[in-house]
Amino acid sequence: MKTNQNSRRDFLATSLVAGAALAGCATKNPFTAEEIPDVKPSGEMVKLLSVDGEIIEVDKAFLKPVPELPSVMNTEAREGITGKKFVMVIDLSRCKSVKKCQTACNHMHHIHPGQNWIKVYPMQEAEHTAPYWQPTTCMHCDEPPCVKVCPVDATFKRKDGIVLIDSDRCVGCRFCMAACPYSTRVFNWEEPKIEKEILDKPYSCETSVPQKKGTVGKCDFCPDMVRQGNLPHCVSACPNGVFMFGDILEDTVTNGAETFRFSDLIKDKAGYRLMEDLGTKPSVYYLPPVNRNFPFENKADVEEPKKG
Repeated sequence: MKTNQNSRRDFLATSLVAGAALAGCATKNPFTAEEIPDVKPSGEMVKLLSVDGEIIEVDKAFLKPVPELPSVMNTEAREGITGKKFVMVIDLSRCKSVKKCQTACNHMHHIHPGQNWIKVYPMQEAEHTAPYWQPTTCMHCDEPPCVKVCPVDATFKRKDGIVLIDSDRCVGCRFCMAACPYSTRVFNWEEPKIEKEILDKPYSCETSVPQKKGTVGKCDFCPDMVRQGNLPHCVSACPNGVFMFGDILEDTVTNGAETFRFSDLIKDKAGYRLMEDLGTKPSVYYLPPVNRNFPFENKADVEEPKKG
């Protein structure tokens, strides 16, 4: 009988089966407070199904919490959201290099200190033109060269246009980093310095959390937020409405406060994509830095403006 009790305890401590309670069935308590002296009974009983197929009744205080699971399975995360094609527009005339986008991205994805998935570059087209700030994210290309060179299918493109990295598959070869013409990827050389609570979470390629040593990371368009109907963290964090995000099939983009017809915005503001001649077909568009909202103010922690 003791062996049977131990097997039940192991089962309850590791893989409790919810939803198996049956009202009116005969029940028994597999262990008592005396057997687990460090736990005080709560008085709230829970009915569960044991590995032997018996209905057992256990005090809730003796149960270990079930680990948090990803909101979607990995196969669904790799497939993407049906009927969507996501696009981002970045208005360079609005950027002041506040870097709230960068801070929010780093915080929510628990990115290693010293790394950034969103880079904000000082740019200058020519010597006689005024410099400006250019936030740079992953371009989520329709023809992504990073996907073509990955030997293990760790980098993949979803049907909604988002390009993601599955760190469970990534072997750290960095072929994708070499293939990306936009230099938006980073390599995790060290173990991530994050709380154990976050580190113990099951990995999800939709959240890109937790990061793993020896793998590549990058901007992911926050598909976990998008799946919930919310905006990516960089969009909602920017106080100046620089980032706009939306669905190109619906022809709309928004920064949360304003909503625009995507096609009109690109046409009227002469929107463009970086390095279009490469044929990568980026899903990130830029609006030129004309009629700027803020003067350019360089800071000591950034490099000199790059020539456009």
